[in-house]
Amino acid sequence: MTALDVAPGARSAGEVLAWSRGVAEPALREAVGCLPASMRRIAGYHLGWWEADGTAIRGEGGKSIRAALVLLSAEAAGGDAGAAVASAVAVELVHNFSLLHDDIMDGDPTRRHRPTAWRVFGVADAMLAGDAMLALAGKVLAGVPAAAERLAECVIELCDGQSADVAFEHRVDVGIDECTAMAGSKTGALLGCACALGGLSAGAEPGAVADFDDFGRQVGLAFQLVDDLLGIWGDPAATGKPVYSDLASRKKSLPVVAALTSGNAAGHELARRYTGDTLAGGDDLPRLAALIDAAGARDWARERADHHLRIATRSLERAARAPRARADLLTLARFITRRDH
Repeated sequence: MTALDVAPGARSAGEVLAWSRGVAEPALREAVGCLPASMRRIAGYHLGWWEADGTAIRGEGGKSIRAALVLLSAEAAGGDAGAAVASAVAVELVHNFSLLHDDIMDGDPTRRHRPTAWRVFGVADAMLAGDAMLALAGKVLAGVPAAAERLAECVIELCDGQSADVAFEHRVDVGIDECTAMAGSKTGALLGCACALGGLSAGAEPGAVADFDDFGRQVGLAFQLVDDLLGIWGDPAATGKPVYSDLASRKKSLPVVAALTSGNAAGHELARRYTGDTLAGGDDLPRLAALIDAAGARDWARERADHHLRIATRSLERAARAPRARADLLTLARFITRRDH
């Protein structure tokens, strides 16, 4: 087997995520149920549990990848997933806090095929619901100071990465290294923290916790690269977002920056079209996407995602003690880099 293969008989990504939701979602629902009614209504809508009027929805909300990483890392470190449920809930709350705020900052009209919370409940209330979820995450981990401190540090790093992402939209000189660093903070930090919290809950040694953190961070970078590709070429029927959505808002995503800094003719033309004072119109978006592809950035992003996945695999091999949990973590990592939504 290669480093990216998983053991025969391992669970599929769908099975792993269904198991994770079965373990963590009851505790997540209980935690959200402690919020005031005004905040609980928005949080539950955003999480995909009910409609804006409180009518329950049949089916699943988000994928809960981060909760799965917490639980599986606990098992991979030789512990029990049950001991990591509080950390899994806290990580999911932080993730959804960031999504509520991110949708507002980006002006995104849809998430998971329906209107974003800020469009339904207004900007102020959606922002406050995100704040409440963040505070709730800290409350959930109040009895585990080491985990609470690590998650708080992660949130600070996540906010720094989000700030850089917003700032990049107004700059014309963004380099690939600082764009990668931004993605590492905005996306990689929370996935790394999820895995580290799983290791901590199992009593792993500091070196193993650091390896779990690196595994998650590297998977996070691969995740962001794939997400950036979907933000340009993703099928709206699968992603729930308009095609070319990142180009319409002039995001300096990793493929865009790779194309802008490529130094070839396509990259130069993209720079002329992408950095002007007028936002690109709908008719121009397919041309921008074609230029990014012609500059080699689409292939670069795919290759780079595989590169980060290989590094992640090596870190996991050093940290993991339980073969099945290790296989499940690799299954999730492969799922992240081959997803279409």
